[in-house]
Amino acid sequence: MDYAATTPMDSGVEKAMHPFYSGIFGNPSSSHLHGQQASRAVFLARQAVAKALNADYTEIVFTGSATEANNLAVRGAVEYAAAQGIMKPRVVISAIEHESVYEACMALKRLHGAEIIEIPVNGEGIIDLTKLEVELNENTILVSIQMANSELGVIQPIKEIAESIKKYKAGAGSAVYPLFHTDAVQAFQYMACNVADLGVDMMTLSAHKIYGPKGVGLLYVKKGISIEPQIAGGGQENGMRSGTENVAAIVGFAKAVEIAEKVRVKEFKRVAVLRDALWKGIKKIVPDAELNGSVVDRIPNNLNVYLPSRPAQDVCIELDLMGVAVSPGTACASRAAEPSRVLKALGFSGDRPMSSIRFSLGRYTTAVEIRSVLSILKKRFGK
Repeated sequence: MDYAATTPMDSGVEKAMHPFYSGIFGNPSSSHLHGQQASRAVFLARQAVAKALNADYTEIVFTGSATEANNLAVRGAVEYAAAQGIMKPRVVISAIEHESVYEACMALKRLHGAEIIEIPVNGEGIIDLTKLEVELNENTILVSIQMANSELGVIQPIKEIAESIKKYKAGAGSAVYPLFHTDAVQAFQYMACNVADLGVDMMTLSAHKIYGPKGVGLLYVKKGISIEPQIAGGGQENGMRSGTENVAAIVGFAKAVEIAEKVRVKEFKRVAVLRDALWKGIKKIVPDAELNGSVVDRIPNNLNVYLPSRPAQDVCIELDLMGVAVSPGTACASRAAEPSRVLKALGFSGDRPMSSIRFSLGRYTTAVEIRSVLSILKKRFGK
């Protein structure tokens, strides 16, 4: 019940990757046959991913993780702008961004004096679009809003945000800034991520969230957008991310994208049914349980539940011992025994930020498993 943290690798992905461990082992930067075989594999993977996003293959930058991709987008945009003479750059984010965006912004504030604006969300976790529009000014370099929140699964109005930014730029006579970046890591397997339709300048994806390998992410960077590379070296990835490409992982990423595209609609419906059955069962066992985040605007695999007066860390440990893997929040922050920053941003106080658990379903979740989980929860919470 923790697919939002990571997913098992699809057998088709594993099969696609296998030849690149030892058979086709060359460095993609080498000019000989072995290198060209590896280079071709990376090129084809880049094309496949670009097609899924309705992007050009030259706009895809492979990274070592989604965290790295988010840092490249956020820090890269601000550092490039600062080098152009914008002395007090501003970044606008939501109050519930993933740690990799939030902490990158905090670093920019410390190191470059950047102004970080956190736009509040309502009680359902949806961003206040009017307040975002008010915060756009001549120093705003970047707006970064997560497409689907990793803790709540709440979906943000990305198209509407893009339109607001476009309208501001037209009125201000700005051809470049603000740039718009979205972290679509949790969204991709359930939502179409057509960058042209969404109107974004940059987008982050991760392989291990869509049944691909760990250790590879990507950043879509719209043609004509300039950001500062964060890793210097041999100039791989069109100068945007130096370091020898992880060929097997990149090939696996592309295969995971291909499979996700094929099963997206079917999986959305199937998983939503299972999630609703789980929630109905939880409410029957724990009548005072409450759902965190929007009931309507959320991806289908996420169920973030408040269990009053039941510390999340303790419950997670107990359920783990009983065979159920859940999380008190995002995997990146779940080891920190602190109130959820995301739930606090929704206006929740008291024990709610410390007594909420994220159940997240996935491709291999079955109705039998849901019944099993409910049986275990009944043993733990039933009267």
